[in-house]
Amino acid sequence: MKPPSTLDDLIESLRCLPGVGPKSAQRMAYYLLQHDRQGAARLVSGLSNALSKIQHCQKCNSFTEELVCSLCSSPNRDATTLCVVEMPADLMMMEQTQVYRGLYFVLMGRLSPLDGIGPKELHLDRLIKRASDGVVKEVLLATNFTVEGEATAHYLGEVLKERGIKVTRIARGVPVGGELEHTDTGTLAQAVLERREVS
Repeated sequence: MKPPSTLDDLIESLRCLPGVGPKSAQRMAYYLLQHDRQGAARLVSGLSNALSKIQHCQKCNSFTEELVCSLCSSPNRDATTLCVVEMPADLMMMEQTQVYRGLYFVLMGRLSPLDGIGPKELHLDRLIKRASDGVVKEVLLATNFTVEGEATAHYLGEVLKERGIKVTRIARGVPVGGELEHTDTGTLAQAVLERREVS
């Protein structure tokens, strides 16, 4: 028996989520329709509301309901330092550290030539313009330590240094509370290379 076309559309719609294949999408659709119609209605309402109200901040490119987000408009932030992260979730992690008080720029991705994502797709011209505004004195590159994240950091570092902007990179090393025997050799090697004098 073939499911109703409306159900097929729902299943296909759920497949747009990362990591959701045909079987998972089918299970989700059946669950929502059979066991949680109120949850399904909240999901529809929440998505519709978010799509109509949420946009990109004109300064940092993160998500906001205003033209400029609350972080960018805060007078308590250090406008001379700009931290570049890949995604809004990375920005939230940086904020949770409570040690960084500057501003941000969210790339909404990373350079990945194999996936067809280059500087134009990430709108890096906006970042370069912002970093070159005369106010920013340091750009802190906080992209992930993946191949793509490293390539993105390298590219940005070269472009920004050409414009006379100080560029720094977050450090790598053994995690707090980590034990050496459980640390991978790449991380341990980097920790040794980036060692610093004990004060």
